[in-house]
Amino acid sequence: MKDGFIKVACATPKVKVADPEYNAGAMIKIIEEAEGRGANILVFSELTISGYTCGDLFLQQPLLKGCTEGLLKVAAATKGRNMLVVAGCPLVVKQKLYNCAVVIHEGKILGAVPKTHLPNYSEFYELRHFASGKGMDEVIRLGEMEVPVCTDQLFVCREIPELIIACEICEDLWVPLPPSTYHAMAGATVICNPSASVETTTKEVYRRSLVSNQSARLLAAYLYANAGEGESTQDVVYSGHHLICENGSVLAEAERFTNETIYADIDVQRLAAERRKMTSFPGGETGSCREIPFSLEIRENPISRTFPKAPFVPDNKEEREKRCNEILSLQSMGLKKRLEHTGCKHAVIGISGGLDSTLAVLVTARAFDMLEIPRENLICVTMPCFGTTDRTYQNAVSLVRELGADLKEIRIEKAVRQHFEDIGHDENVHDVTYENSQARERTQILMDLANQYNGMVIGTGDMSELALGWATYNGDHMSMYAVNCSVPKTLVRYLVLYYADTTENKKLSEVLMDVLDTPVSPELLPPVDGVISQKTEDLVGPYELHDFFLYYMLRFGFPKTKLYRIAKQTFEGVYDDETIRKWLDKFYWRFFSQHFKRSCLPDGPKVGSVAVSPRGDLRMPSDASPAAWL
Repeated sequence: MKDGFIKVACATPKVKVADPEYNAGAMIKIIEEAEGRGANILVFSELTISGYTCGDLFLQQPLLKGCTEGLLKVAAATKGRNMLVVAGCPLVVKQKLYNCAVVIHEGKILGAVPKTHLPNYSEFYELRHFASGKGMDEVIRLGEMEVPVCTDQLFVCREIPELIIACEICEDLWVPLPPSTYHAMAGATVICNPSASVETTTKEVYRRSLVSNQSARLLAAYLYANAGEGESTQDVVYSGHHLICENGSVLAEAERFTNETIYADIDVQRLAAERRKMTSFPGGETGSCREIPFSLEIRENPISRTFPKAPFVPDNKEEREKRCNEILSLQSMGLKKRLEHTGCKHAVIGISGGLDSTLAVLVTARAFDMLEIPRENLICVTMPCFGTTDRTYQNAVSLVRELGADLKEIRIEKAVRQHFEDIGHDENVHDVTYENSQARERTQILMDLANQYNGMVIGTGDMSELALGWATYNGDHMSMYAVNCSVPKTLVRYLVLYYADTTENKKLSEVLMDVLDTPVSPELLPPVDGVISQKTEDLVGPYELHDFFLYYMLRFGFPKTKLYRIAKQTFEGVYDDETIRKWLDKFYWRFFSQHFKRSCLPDGPKVGSVAVSPRGDLRMPSDASPAAWL
């Protein structure tokens, strides 16, 4: 429960139809089991205490009396448990019967939410027994407790302000404007739905889509507990198809016809951050909602949900290949428009034999093909200097040859040495001046060549480098269109790999695979025995860690403590705790201190949900203090 993580569960017992005493006992056993698993919220199916399929027996006093007694037993069983329970139960209010979701905590019934929309078609005939709760606001007595009964109730956790719970019941979700829409607009981040949805062919897919989509629209967690085994099969079958969704993602799903209890860790801080970011999401529209407080003890429970090591890269190979093709298309279409608008028929790229320039060349070649511009108009310039190795040089030459582009080789040692002499710098001092002088000389050459050819310099730097400020200001930092500016380093690798796997040019594929196998390096320091001596990740840290930090910081606003916690879990066995802490501190320091490079970033296409363009996704002052984050 620390850091906004809440363990939730959905369940249904194997009920006995119209046997409230038995069903209450079965529910109590599940409550005990869920407590042992650390669940803080437990949602049961619709009319759990009676069973959904009682038919006209709902009109019988013995059943209704038994349901009230069973509900009180369930409530008593929650005493001393760090858990909020939502149970389905029929309740009588002023001689009318209502299908209710009853919210229970610490032995008390906090409130009852009646169903608004009653299905009365096909196999459903709820209007025969129940009244709609729309517009009602009553208080009834259950045992010694005064219990509010109305649809507009929000159950607010005192200790976790982001945890606000609301309820709707089954059919309420299937109508054009579900009550949960209003609940979310009023602040609810968790929607609980006790349901009794019958199982028919293909309905499973529709139900999953409906629940996940509603959680996405509401930027909420949606806990859907469905009736299952034990219900009458006189005419229909219930499968116990429970779902736990969060902002469009299915976190947990029950195997049908098993009556299994499902668990998941939702993140209410993440949901709250999404709502703060999405200014079009309505907020503060509490209307007539009644807020009912409850308390949960804060505990640092183990997190069962996982976080991908590479959040920018899909785990599934098929999905990853689809994503790669889409991103290459976005990059190419962005460049295509810019070339069309400017009338440029030539492009100039500095080619190093590294990952980023390789991707930029592939994207530009694709854009040229779209515009039917000859690839020989793509001018790739290799500019060897003090740190260039034979491996990267040969890869650069082979790549350009196989793509059919124009290769120019301009050695820059002489020009850089002249520059050292001009500014009085000792060539034997391998400091930042030594390194950046080479990067700026290369950029000057590219810009001037672009003038010669009436062309455009295509930037190669990626988003990870921009986030860390790992770019020479007015060197590789500058271009006329930056095709990789919103592609993180971990994703660059997969884009190049995808191209290698899908090209029909075997030689090109071999070159790309060797580029992928080459250590990431700016090659600004002399090699040792012909081998790259300067490895970027030794200096700024592993890109897989920095991309992980970048995603969860910018996308969801995770604070340092939470980032550190999930990084430790995700990279356990890969990096020790001290290493993660070291590079997390370095990430924050570089991210804040280097924003001045991002604030004058060249144009380039956004391809994912996280970007650092100052004109779109990231507007921050270049002199902001990182103290609160560190």
